[in-house]
Amino acid sequence: MGLVPLLFVIRAASTAAQGGIRAWIGMAGFVLVTQYWLWPSSGPLLVGLAVVLGALWFPWGWAAHRLLSGHITTPRALTAVVVLPSAWVIAETVRSWHRLGGPWGLLGASQWNQPMTLATASLGGVWLVSFLTVAVNTAVVGAILLRSWRAAALPAVLAVLGPAWFWCGPVPAPGATVRVALVQPGDIAESAPRQAASEALTETLVGRRIDLVVWGESSVGVDLSSHPDTVERLVELRRRVGADLLVNVDARAPEGGIYKSSVLIGPDGVRGAYAKTRLVPFGEYVPLRPLLDWATRHTKAAGEDRRRGDGPVVLQADSVAIGPMISFETTFSDLPRRVVRLGAQLLAYQSSTSSYQGSWAQPQLASMAAVHAVEVGRPAVHAGLSGVSTAFDARGRSLGRLPAHDRGVLVLDVPLGSRTTLYDELGDWPIVLAALVFTAWCARSARRS
Repeated sequence: MGLVPLLFVIRAASTAAQGGIRAWIGMAGFVLVTQYWLWPSSGPLLVGLAVVLGALWFPWGWAAHRLLSGHITTPRALTAVVVLPSAWVIAETVRSWHRLGGPWGLLGASQWNQPMTLATASLGGVWLVSFLTVAVNTAVVGAILLRSWRAAALPAVLAVLGPAWFWCGPVPAPGATVRVALVQPGDIAESAPRQAASEALTETLVGRRIDLVVWGESSVGVDLSSHPDTVERLVELRRRVGADLLVNVDARAPEGGIYKSSVLIGPDGVRGAYAKTRLVPFGEYVPLRPLLDWATRHTKAAGEDRRRGDGPVVLQADSVAIGPMISFETTFSDLPRRVVRLGAQLLAYQSSTSSYQGSWAQPQLASMAAVHAVEVGRPAVHAGLSGVSTAFDARGRSLGRLPAHDRGVLVLDVPLGSRTTLYDELGDWPIVLAALVFTAWCARSARRS
């Protein structure tokens, strides 16, 4: 019920425009608080970003004042329960454009550690969870304003929709179990010691019957096509462990550009690779660099733009088909859907949030793996170079966790039981529905005016 106080602040405004401004200010503060850790890389630009993103919630605040201020009736309260979640989802959709920082801090993602509440993500993705969360908050405000116990039944019903689907909906079909090891060497600045630490931790897995070993982002600092000696060393390590290695290369390619790539090492060499396609604004490239290049002189923004890959791929290990994604890509819902359609049985995320060590960035990023596991009905693992490493089954239940302050290997038995979800088949239908609902309400309001 975290939005209830903000809704009352908006309701108390003297005009609808002022209500929209209050929502704008409130959500700008939300962005600043949840993403404070971006300051080292973006500096004062973070404030500007928060102001720009907060403006997306002006229509939500305007609508909230129109529907909840003054003398409220039951029809108006019911209308608000449908219209306000729609306006919120529209704002989150625009905010999720990757060039604005991507879908970070979505309201639906706040339910990542509540599998029963998160269950509706299998129907409409994180967008449906956001919709229902706003609907519950709006219904609570309506019940308070109507001073009716009957009205209190609505938020209760909305709140149990997720748990009801969790218990009564379809469950993943039984499948094999793979033993996955997530290697977390810690915050090591130099690439050579970082790779050596990952190798040393992987050595401890010899004789433990592992099926797959996953390293974090930037765990290898040289281009493997140019360093056959490194490939040979990794292949030999793979043979001793008896499991394929999913490593991550952050290096300059022979043609000159810098790529971040997931590379699967098999018993005979490189089995396949995936190059990152969604890059972090300012962290890995500077948007409109000719205009904003000055930011690199005052912040830790990228001095050189990284190169993008050609698109999602599936890497086939001995025991499982892997859908690899890298760091920032952990926040997006469309990428898991695409790799699942290519045949992925396991979502494998690799990240390196060492620049934000000890901040909220690390658990926030790792939590998104649970959301996507439920969305596409596939298990997901997340290997953080310096934390947080974790894994979830196809219903979003935690299988294990290695906090950011720990160093070592997290070994997990990951069930490959899966199912085809409605969200996987239909995609972002809640966004379309939200746009239709809000547009229809605005048109109706305009006619009445």
